[in-house]
Amino acid sequence: MMQQVCGLAATEQDRASSLEKQRRQLNILQAAIATYDVDECSRNPCPSGGVCHNTVGGYLCSCRAGRKLEGNTCNPDTGLIIGVTMGLFGVMVVAVIIVFWGQMIIQKKKFKKVKQEYFRQHGGLLLFDRMKSEKGLAFTVFSEAELIHATSNFDNSKILGKGGHGTVYKGVINNKKQVAVKRCALVDERQKKEFGQEMLILSQINHKNIVKLLGCCLEVEVPILVYEFVLNGTLFELIHGKNQALQISFSTLLRIAHEAAEGLSFLHSYASTPIIHGDVKTSNILLDENYMAKVSDFGASILAPTDKEQFVTMVQGTCGYLDPEYMQTCQLTDKSDVYSFGVILLEILTGQLPLKLEGSETQRSLSSVFLSAMKENNLDAVLVSHVKGQESMELLRGLADLAKNCLDMCGDNRPSMKEVADELNRLRKLSLHPWVRLNVETDAESLLSGESTGGYEIELSGYPMGESENQPINPRSSYYAR
Repeated sequence: MMQQVCGLAATEQDRASSLEKQRRQLNILQAAIATYDVDECSRNPCPSGGVCHNTVGGYLCSCRAGRKLEGNTCNPDTGLIIGVTMGLFGVMVVAVIIVFWGQMIIQKKKFKKVKQEYFRQHGGLLLFDRMKSEKGLAFTVFSEAELIHATSNFDNSKILGKGGHGTVYKGVINNKKQVAVKRCALVDERQKKEFGQEMLILSQINHKNIVKLLGCCLEVEVPILVYEFVLNGTLFELIHGKNQALQISFSTLLRIAHEAAEGLSFLHSYASTPIIHGDVKTSNILLDENYMAKVSDFGASILAPTDKEQFVTMVQGTCGYLDPEYMQTCQLTDKSDVYSFGVILLEILTGQLPLKLEGSETQRSLSSVFLSAMKENNLDAVLVSHVKGQESMELLRGLADLAKNCLDMCGDNRPSMKEVADELNRLRKLSLHPWVRLNVETDAESLLSGESTGGYEIELSGYPMGESENQPINPRSSYYAR
């Protein structure tokens, strides 16, 4: 048994010795082959632009970065180029988007901060505090976005009128309610701080002869005002309309003037702080569906001055209607509105514009022409022809005397708007009932004065009013603009 084991061990040793001998012989053979190997790369076997790699018994060709071997040619690797280009483009796009959105966020924060600052400057915070303490107020503080939506981004097709103090657009809020949106051109620096509270005070005015102020926007550089929309144009268009075929009666114009005077009288006597309109003129007397007068554009008015700091630093108003005393003192008073209303009475009496561009200096101003005629006792020369045929000279003389008093150069000598409204009421009675003497009060006063709440018929007999009976007023006219 031991002999067999020893024999097997000897056999394994012989086999291992044989394998080692064969390995040595293979190494010797490889060394010999390497000694006699030829460098095939020395013959530049690779295509132009390629790189040769010598191997034992052969060679390998490769192309430089950006190229690939196709047959015996190194062509540009378009796939790699496109991939790298697209990758770089994608990185650039992502970088631009990140920068853009970063700038947008920064600008949005700045814009929001600017809006907040405008809101604060215009008294928005005080306004909100006041609104919280006085619940149930029918007044809205609109955002700029809401008014942009309401007016189709203030589209030109929505413009109702333009003036030196702003542009008015027709708008729709809550998808159904029509409003007039006024973008003011400027606001006196004096007014900015208290603007919001003043708007709140003006919004609480509720009178049938005053256009309702519904709200405002304070987050813009110059506040935007929102009024109720009034349909039928202005007193200016009734008096100075282009169509000479249709004419409106003097008694109707007298009624409209009386209603406007009532509205202004209400503003002047409102609460403890009178409100001065500041731009009384025929184009700021609107007419509703029943042709009832509504005084408009008082949203850019001022509360009556209470101290010396309240002097107006920028003249406002319209040439031809401006109070000469106001032009000298730069102090706007309720008597300034009375003077302007006197010019309106002249337009009714004469049918002429308050200011003409042609003619001599003395003939350009309607008030100067009128006062000169009154001084010469020649009223008949300035009256429009058809008026003299419609009304008695007693009534016309009474209206002319009222206008003359309103146009007094000294404001203290002018009547108040309440006195003007009362006088117009008496003149209306004389027009409706010629047998009633001008200076007599009858027991039937309340019945004869009449209310103007609706249903008036427009008598066509004197003044040009529009282009057709069904639509005498052009709804695109400038009746909101100052």
